[in-house]
Amino acid sequence: MIYFNNGDELLLVLEALSNPQRLKIIAVLSEGRQYVSHLARELGISRPLLYLHLQKLEEANLVSSDMEILETGQAAKYYQLNDIHFVLNEQLIHDLSKSLSIKRKK
Repeated sequence: MIYFNNGDELLLVLEALSNPQRLKIIAVLSEGRQYVSHLARELGISRPLLYLHLQKLEEANLVSSDMEILETGQAAKYYQLNDIHFVLNEQLIHDLSKSLSIKRKK
């Protein structure tokens, strides 16, 4: 369950979820943790682009990562999906809007 301490945290999650590629990443990770190279092949995108999307998801605390050494001796960065259950309703938006500090571009 995700609990928001302020409106900025809510915005980070909503922004992270507003991209189709990031939703696809979440879908793949919902089936289990993956290392970056496999995830990039599965999604058909470059690793640099994948890292940008994963960074956004990690900043929003939707995914987490850890490094492991494979049998070949290579390091592999694995990503897994965090619990992303939260309830979005008018009361939550009302309460958290009072604590917004991110300046939005016009």
